[in-house]
Amino acid sequence: MLERIADVPKGIDAVKAHGEVTRTDYETVIDPIIDEARREKHRIRMLCEFGPEFDSFTPGAAWEDFKVGMGAMRLFEGCAVVTDTAWIRESTRLGAFLMPCPVRVFDVGDRDEALRWLESLPEGPGVSHRMDTESRVLVVELEGPLRAQDFDALAQTADSWIASHGELAGLVVHSRDFPGWENISSLLHHARFVRDHHKRIRRVALAADSRLADLMPHLANHFVDAELRHFDHDDLTGAVEWASGRSPAGD
Repeated sequence: MLERIADVPKGIDAVKAHGEVTRTDYETVIDPIIDEARREKHRIRMLCEFGPEFDSFTPGAAWEDFKVGMGAMRLFEGCAVVTDTAWIRESTRLGAFLMPCPVRVFDVGDRDEALRWLESLPEGPGVSHRMDTESRVLVVELEGPLRAQDFDALAQTADSWIASHGELAGLVVHSRDFPGWENISSLLHHARFVRDHHKRIRRVALAADSRLADLMPHLANHFVDAELRHFDHDDLTGAVEWASGRSPAGD
């Protein structure tokens, strides 16, 4: 079963798994949290606990978990998974690249740290992102001033994918306007992300209005080992197709 936990700070939703978790548990515990977030127009900071009293998911629960993730992932501002169970820790890390928000795994003894981390997340993303698993392209949407946490989430997504698949085919940056950085820490995290990943990405595309084409030389200075190309803002599909490597560089 899934139990909703009340002893958490305001603004955090928490659930704890006991025994066998079923599809009905998702419908009675998780669905109301998502419905409330949609109705009240707020984002979800979720703490999920899997202690020694947890046994397993039924097939129906696993399917419901997948549907919840695909249908509501953009409602999540952050997710902390608290567990010492090895297969849950590993599957969470491997699946984190599908989430557009930060996802972190904590030991059972570090529950308070997990709550502090969720509380520290700022409201509203500067960057949202998604991993297009078919094309092997990381798509980054710039929505507001870039924050340190955004680059931490990007790095976690990229690292999880690279650990499982070796490399990213490409990176697409999609933005109408360039919003800049929130502070100097954000700029430093940006530099660290580029430093750690620029050699693992084959192609980088900027899908933006023509006035942002001036960003291309700056991207070229960072991603020196990658091919770069500019696309119109409305041609996101073409940018992803090219970044995947399916479209020749000159097309």
